[in-house]
Amino acid sequence: MKSDRKAVNPAVSTRFRAMQHRNFQLFIAGQLISLIGTWMQNMAQLWLVYQLTHSAALLGVFGFASQVPMLFLSSLGGYVGDRFDRHRGVIVTQTITMILAFVLAGLTWAHLISKWNLIVIAFLVGIVNAFDVPIRQAFFVQMVGREDLPNAIALNSSIFNGARAVGPAIAGFAIALVGPAWCFFINGLSFLAVIGALLLMRIEPREIKPSVDSPLRSFVQGFRFAMSDLPVRSTLLLLSTLSLFGLQYAVFMPIYAQDILKGDARTLGFLMSSAGVGAVIGALQFAARTHYLGLARWIAGASTTCAVCLILFSEAKSLRLCVVVLFIMGLAATSQMTATNTLIQNRVPDELRSRVMAVYATMFMGVQPVGSLIAGGVAKHIGPQSTLAVFGSLVLVGSLIFIFRVVMKLGETQPAAAD
Repeated sequence: MKSDRKAVNPAVSTRFRAMQHRNFQLFIAGQLISLIGTWMQNMAQLWLVYQLTHSAALLGVFGFASQVPMLFLSSLGGYVGDRFDRHRGVIVTQTITMILAFVLAGLTWAHLISKWNLIVIAFLVGIVNAFDVPIRQAFFVQMVGREDLPNAIALNSSIFNGARAVGPAIAGFAIALVGPAWCFFINGLSFLAVIGALLLMRIEPREIKPSVDSPLRSFVQGFRFAMSDLPVRSTLLLLSTLSLFGLQYAVFMPIYAQDILKGDARTLGFLMSSAGVGAVIGALQFAARTHYLGLARWIAGASTTCAVCLILFSEAKSLRLCVVVLFIMGLAATSQMTATNTLIQNRVPDELRSRVMAVYATMFMGVQPVGSLIAGGVAKHIGPQSTLAVFGSLVLVGSLIFIFRVVMKLGETQPAAAD
């Protein structure tokens, strides 16, 4: 693949080396604006659901509806990404999500919003994401090439989480001042930035090998590759454990903000933003890496840190302690996600890239809705704080198993990338 990379500039830090590609510069600029809007909408939806229901169980149902399409449809998204133009695919998914944001804003302004149409729209956005995530993840290599791919993944993660730090804080004040509908409307407008950036890109066409395989068979091919490779298999299973249990603290953020910390929408914004700030630092720290050695130890340390933070957060009763713990949690969780994504993308052959990334999306984002339902149901009986303590303990057990069965076996080695 012909790269658009400019001559290496010694003044450019290795931490930002993927930014030397024009296409990636456009992508990052558009993504930053769009993702701030996305995080504003996510927080406004959570807040609105809790204001309408005051139910931990329905927060779990909302989380389930927004993420369950990833579990069943990401295989089809991976099939589309390997069989059709990824550039056009990302433009289509971003456009549909923009339209849904405007619909949500219109319903809210018209006072037609309810818990059920919030859940339905979240479900529709989840369907679009099931296509968008594997296609967009596989599209990175066309923007930067294989050499700068790890840095591009880390920088994209830092942008994603930078928006996660800014978006909820803005949303908290916007909800208090003008209401949630404006958060949805601003999110719709923000998609114009990323769509415009995508249209301005110059992407070299890639060879698409013809295939008569069905989407299901294509997904099975990607799954077989992932499960046949020890580093890929083990890190995916650990990431699934984090997704199933460790990341469910986000479901209970409205409860912590209003009932435990006695705050309001701005308190919720501070809590979500603190995790986002930590995540940015975690991603930028990883972006400075120039080699693949020691990734298993890195992943193990990050997962263990997440488990400990979750247990500490379950007992926190002050805003200051919650902010500190969530900051560390965001840093560690993003380090684990970015390291896992990098390891997988470094090892997978390009003709299987979208399909293997569909497996990644299924085992990471696809299991989150199951965790949301479990979290909501368990919290209904033992409360959100006890639920998070149990979930943190389960993540800790998974981390210890990974350390003893994988890290000690692999040592500091890291197998080479696939040809």
